[in-house]
Amino acid sequence: MHKIVSKEKLKARLQKLRQEGKTIVFTNGCFDILHVGHVRYLREAKKLGDVLILALNSDTSVRAIKGEKRPLVPEDERADIMAALECIDFVVIFPETTPRELIEYLEPHILVKGGDWREEAIAGADFVKGTGGRVVTIPLTEGRSTTNIVEKIRQVYG
Repeated sequence: MHKIVSKEKLKARLQKLRQEGKTIVFTNGCFDILHVGHVRYLREAKKLGDVLILALNSDTSVRAIKGEKRPLVPEDERADIMAALECIDFVVIFPETTPRELIEYLEPHILVKGGDWREEAIAGADFVKGTGGRVVTIPLTEGRSTTNIVEKIRQVYG
């Protein structure tokens, strides 16, 4: 089974998984440079259910969020890297700056974000809770971020 899928193929696959009684977990992000904080976060997210969907920001949406110099790694490569992780079941790329539309389309049982997010600021949280689902925040790994890695590279290599 190929993990990188369109939202349409994913929706059809999720219907079958729901019929099997599986719990669908959804998270999203840019994941520009994979680091240990990402891996720990995603492992914890997977523990919350049976199927973990990673919604990956497209290059266009990363630029809109992070600025013109990002992403450092193109979306197709980021998707391949994320799909290689055992804890991730599906990767879907989305072009919007927030995953709200995708969340409403896929209707996950659990929505997960990092601990730096307040629940009321999490896109789609109200929708997931309104359909009887849960919103979970997972603590971040202290001092680990793509921005910190980029800054360290700048300091070391100018």
